[in-house]
Amino acid sequence: MKKFLAGTAIALTAAALASGAQAASHSVGACLITKTDTNPFFVKMKEGATAKAEELGIDLKTFAGKVDGDHETQVQAIETCIADGAKGILIAASDTSSIVPAVQQAREAGLVVIALDTPLNPIDAADATFATDNFLAGELIGKWAAAQLGDAAADAKIAMLDLAVSQPTVGVLRDQGFLTGFGIDVMDPNKWGDEEDPRIVGNDVTQGNEEGGRRAMESLLASDPMINVVYTINEPAAAGAYEALKAIGRENDVLIVSVDGGCPGIQNVADGVIGATSQQYPLKMASLGIEAIAKWAEDGTKPEPTEGKDFFDTGVALVTDKPAEGVESISVQEGTDLCWG
Repeated sequence: MKKFLAGTAIALTAAALASGAQAASHSVGACLITKTDTNPFFVKMKEGATAKAEELGIDLKTFAGKVDGDHETQVQAIETCIADGAKGILIAASDTSSIVPAVQQAREAGLVVIALDTPLNPIDAADATFATDNFLAGELIGKWAAAQLGDAAADAKIAMLDLAVSQPTVGVLRDQGFLTGFGIDVMDPNKWGDEEDPRIVGNDVTQGNEEGGRRAMESLLASDPMINVVYTINEPAAAGAYEALKAIGRENDVLIVSVDGGCPGIQNVADGVIGATSQQYPLKMASLGIEAIAKWAEDGTKPEPTEGKDFFDTGVALVTDKPAEGVESISVQEGTDLCWG
């Protein structure tokens, strides 16, 4: 009898250990796929996802393109996540149209796919989108720039420093928002570069980094050295544009506007490098995304969009110490309290 009881105890212990191991092997897995791992925006996004995953006990794997625009690496990451049995993917896509077949493959495999920051094209190719209202972000800096110039806005010479030739949605929305806010008629709202307003000197791409911003600014200055307004896709590009202007002694008479709200960018607003920037909140996007994957794994519930929108709006605020009448903004100090990176 003692031998029987001992054997039973050993068997139960072994079963419990096996059950524990099986539970561990079936913990909820999630993936975060960003455009790069060097841009402070995506660094903060990764921090937010990692912290929330640790809090909720989720096994998070992170992937990033080598540079902004590295579509192939993102596709490979999606394939890896499917093979690993992840429950969900958070992605900031570099090519918002070309990534759709890979996203569809993941959804068909039972993963929930949530776009962060950059809506897919079409937006419903993902199960949900957590993002800044990127059109509003652009519109705010456009309205602010026009207000700063006053009557001179009618004769502005504008350089448009965009993201990539593939025209991901985030770049199109910010570009078209800026032009709308500035008072320029857009043509096809789903792409940039087709406008006919003579105030636009031209568009060039930056890949969202400082060197790209410098190169694009130099190229557009060669077309018209009297550019006096510069729209930039993000703050690293704005920093590069400033250096190009500084090299020809124009840094003090050109208005630069941007989007992001990272701490280096907010400091550049304080220093007068950037006139105003629209601040967004990547940590919030990623944290909410991890929570959504956990909820999907628990009961199959998908997140709902903000009322009246086709995405969940994580907020945006114009940051400047030169407020313009009729354009809501927060101060540089307030922006510093909320900044990231």
